[in-house]
Amino acid sequence: MMNSDVLNDLEIPTLEEIHATRARIDPYIFRTPVWRWQSKALEEALGPDTDVWLKLELFQRTGTFKARGAVNDILQLDSAAMERGVTAVSAGNHAIAVAYAAQLFGIGAKVVMPSSAPQFRVEKSRSYGAEVVLVGDVYEGFAEVERIQQEEGRAFVHPFDSRTIVTGQATVGLEVCEDAPPLDMLIVPVGGGGLSAGIGSAVKQIQPDCAVFGVEPEGADTMHRSLASGKLESIERVETIATSLGAPATQAYSFGLCRHFLDDSALVSDEEMLDGMRLLFHEMKLAVEPACAASTAALFGPLREQAKGKRVGLILCGSNIGVDTFVELIGQGD
Repeated sequence: MMNSDVLNDLEIPTLEEIHATRARIDPYIFRTPVWRWQSKALEEALGPDTDVWLKLELFQRTGTFKARGAVNDILQLDSAAMERGVTAVSAGNHAIAVAYAAQLFGIGAKVVMPSSAPQFRVEKSRSYGAEVVLVGDVYEGFAEVERIQQEEGRAFVHPFDSRTIVTGQATVGLEVCEDAPPLDMLIVPVGGGGLSAGIGSAVKQIQPDCAVFGVEPEGADTMHRSLASGKLESIERVETIATSLGAPATQAYSFGLCRHFLDDSALVSDEEMLDGMRLLFHEMKLAVEPACAASTAALFGPLREQAKGKRVGLILCGSNIGVDTFVELIGQGD
């Protein structure tokens, strides 16, 4: 267990806080299953002594883990802020989650999304009652959401870099520790780092010997770069099919927690994520978005040797993908 000075310096969510958050958001989210993956393909690739457990967060309300943080954040708002409504910027999943949470509590949501966002996610955000503002790209999105805050007084629900968001996502790690056997390693997809920061905060306080690995796409490797340099990094352009993991820059809070809790990070290519999507579909009939396949891609790719003979957990983070897009993607290269 880490000392209290470190906890205070990093503002790490405490276990008491994470448990309280889980109780607070419980009426509005699912406790998603933890399931043991057993198959011939898995045994052939990783050996008979490797034990793999999946946290099926793709079954969460709104289709991703994002509902946890969004609900927790909005529950912290006072009545005046609730009346003014909320805003958010997102390539899709966070926008959907904020729209869902806003609808739950009867408040207005205006979400900013890049014009390249999948139409499936735009329509899903609208289906929860959000007003969607489309902009050129995610960089313009942050500028637009700042304007909305200033002109309309809406509360900004950050996609990954706030304590309420991180603590909401930490409940995923809490459930993994409670529902899976003790793990040797856990692989978590990384976009902005809110999920990995939260999961790391929970897991390392409960099972400090469990190695936590982050995994990013090669074309959106801001956290990997930041961990290597020891400072906040940004990229000029996001180039990956895993748009959910396409954060253009790291932010201080989530980076600080990831730097403290992640044992290492790995990069996977779009091709490896496509292979992961196909494998999850063929093995378990799970139709997942590319970001969700990142942890599987890392297990069968850059982290394969480290995982052999271990008890490994994979976070399967989301399934917000349209049928046509899914069929098009998994058909590539066949």
